[in-house]
Amino acid sequence: MTNDKIPVVTKSVLIPFILITSLFALWGFANDITNPMVSAFKKVLELDNFQASLVQLAFYGGYFTMALPAAIFVNRYSYKKGVLLGLALYAVGAILFYPAAAFEAFGFFLAALYILTFGLAFLETTANPYILSMGDESTATQRLNLAQAFNPIGALGGLIVAQKFILGSLQSDDLYPDGSSVYETLSETAKAVVRTSDLQVIRNPYVILGLVVIGFFVLIALMKMPQNKEQETRVHIGNSIGRLFKSPKFVWGVIAQAFYVGAQIMCWTYLYQYAESIGIDNQSAVTYGISALVIFLTGRWVGTALLKYVNSGQLLFYFSIGALVCTATTMFVTGMVGLYALVGISFFMSIMFPTIYGIALEGQGEDAKFGAAFLVMAIVGGALMPTFQGMILDLGGIGYKDITIMGVPEVNFSFILPALCFVVIGYYGMGVYKNRFSK
Repeated sequence: MTNDKIPVVTKSVLIPFILITSLFALWGFANDITNPMVSAFKKVLELDNFQASLVQLAFYGGYFTMALPAAIFVNRYSYKKGVLLGLALYAVGAILFYPAAAFEAFGFFLAALYILTFGLAFLETTANPYILSMGDESTATQRLNLAQAFNPIGALGGLIVAQKFILGSLQSDDLYPDGSSVYETLSETAKAVVRTSDLQVIRNPYVILGLVVIGFFVLIALMKMPQNKEQETRVHIGNSIGRLFKSPKFVWGVIAQAFYVGAQIMCWTYLYQYAESIGIDNQSAVTYGISALVIFLTGRWVGTALLKYVNSGQLLFYFSIGALVCTATTMFVTGMVGLYALVGISFFMSIMFPTIYGIALEGQGEDAKFGAAFLVMAIVGGALMPTFQGMILDLGGIGYKDITIMGVPEVNFSFILPALCFVVIGYYGMGVYKNRFSK
């Protein structure tokens, strides 16, 4: 329980808290402008589902690669310098979309996303424990949920930009009245013209984003930021990691986080394929993606309020059960009801990332910076699991309803993977609530 007399954020750190919290929206924007790009790149470059899923492998693989180096950097320098380096890498990756579009090379786009997420890895490895350190430890999980509540606001912005300025302008997504693709019927010369135009459409928002990130870099560089002497003292990396991995609560937190991020990215990425399988085009499907994020944001605020009264492990367990019920409905009820259930999963996913994060780092003290690195490395679940779901979708061909499995199309059955993820998360939540894990 949280002591109501202890403020979640004190006045002395309010401005730095707002600045660091704004970064949560900034990486949320990058996450959710990228999710619809799986489908966009598939059509523009004529890829299969597995090849298109490499967008997420590159994006979330960058987190895994750079999280531990980010923690080492922060350990040597400071949270502020970690944030600044993260913003610099973020800007470079975004601006690299310009030459990627000029070369029209899928591999170049993947490399740009990979570098962009080097920056996001620095930001998440630094910003999450930084927020935890900005006040009393008893309010840390609630404070992180508050900061994370702004992440879906940025994500909403990313989806709206994807819908209005990217998907809505892609000529490769145009359909004939009978629903067949115009792009597939064009000559190679005509396709080349459309491809060049569409890749420029994809490029522009990322380049603008890079310029915005440079603005944040300048603002934070000029601002005096607080330091938590306990968490910003240098610690020996080997000893710190050794202590962390002797903590079952931390180790299981990393495992639960990997499964959570995998579930989130699968549900938000393959929402578009699910919608297409029931006759909804990509641009229209973004409306359902936006609805999912609004519901996610609502769940985040509701969950943050409930944490004042409900044990964090218990709330995590209850939300896992809700997510599992929605996922089962998505799998076995076809049509719009299944799509509504897929959107509804977002309410129950809302509190999972920050709650797992806060529980796992609770009481870790100076080891929190390295603990944060492993929790960010767990984001690799978002790189690997969508590729597995893409493989399921490719079982009968590149379509989404080529075969049936357990009586439903493969696009429905593929959501068995998020369902398994929610089982693992529920196990962790109940374990924390029942004190099955030591510090």
